[in-house]
Amino acid sequence: MVIQSERVWIAGQFMPAQVEVKDGRIERIYNYGEKAADADYGCKRIVPGFIDIHTHGAYGFDTNDGEPEGLRDWMKRIPEEGVTSILPTTVTQMPDVLTAAVANVARVIEEGYEGAEILGIHFEGPYLDMEYKGAQPPEAIAVPSVEQFAGYQEAAKGWIKYITLAPEHDPDMELTRYCSQHGVVVSMGHSSATYEQALMGIANGATSMTHVYNGMTPYHHRKPGLVGTALRVRDIYGEIICDGCHSHLAALNNYFTAKGRDYAVMVSDSLRAKHCPPGGNYQLGGHDIEIGDDGLARLKGTDTIAGSTLFMNRGLRILVEKALIPFDAALNSCTINPARCLGVADRKGRIAAGCDGDLVVLEDNYDVVQTYCRGRAML
Repeated sequence: MVIQSERVWIAGQFMPAQVEVKDGRIERIYNYGEKAADADYGCKRIVPGFIDIHTHGAYGFDTNDGEPEGLRDWMKRIPEEGVTSILPTTVTQMPDVLTAAVANVARVIEEGYEGAEILGIHFEGPYLDMEYKGAQPPEAIAVPSVEQFAGYQEAAKGWIKYITLAPEHDPDMELTRYCSQHGVVVSMGHSSATYEQALMGIANGATSMTHVYNGMTPYHHRKPGLVGTALRVRDIYGEIICDGCHSHLAALNNYFTAKGRDYAVMVSDSLRAKHCPPGGNYQLGGHDIEIGDDGLARLKGTDTIAGSTLFMNRGLRILVEKALIPFDAALNSCTINPARCLGVADRKGRIAAGCDGDLVVLEDNYDVVQTYCRGRAML
């Protein structure tokens, strides 16, 4: 298959080019018009596929449901917003629920599915701070335990690739060190950690932060906390929800300005209600939630934010058009940066020979024209 456009994102810029994909991988890049093209997208933008490393669900499905067909349906349909790779994300729950959830993801990976590639599991909780738990159910929050986590990882057949934990509650940083030394990215979040505690977390292996600004102490000039750490330590990754609601547009701009183009990671933190009609009854971690007119999910009857219904292509538009982030930094945040964070940048997040054929064709208004998952057209 050969596709072409006058605007293909290569080496941090747009250029006229053809992309040849064979057996799911990019075989070669040609000059525009050099070969007969199977699809000519004119002036539409061709960019790398989006990678969402923090997403609980969509289309009525939640990772904690532990239901294989719901997960398969999610992967098959999520390319409609340009997503080609994903980390299905758990939410704090009792051990039997979490064990079944991670085992379900492993089973689907083993048995096969279509669409966006499951790169692993994001294990959000249960090792969180009670004060900054957000919508995570308090009755299921636990003290970090290497033994317990190893049990979850066994059920997941090694597919837990990313964990969110509160470093200040990790005794002797034992779980942080264990995960970082066993191929699991440690992300600090839902935490009341001080700046100094956060630095100790980094020193013991943490390399990311979970939805910066949310689920952590507010920034204070004498108590910088996790937010201050994210802004000060530029060479660790930091997720951020770019819906303009979880964080003010000015806060998004401040974050990207401080972080630079290489370490900010856009996430949706989406719930099962994404891509569902307005209204309806939903749950997160066994608790009732409601979706507001702004697209935010909140614990029912409260102002506590429980997640989003953000589409990744809309997040890119918000970053560029409303938060006024340079296009390269905004695009990096949902392509190459999460790929580097997960250690898969050798095949994900770029349009280059040898990389997976994960491509998104965008209109100038950021609508998705076509998404290719490992060379297969999905729309």
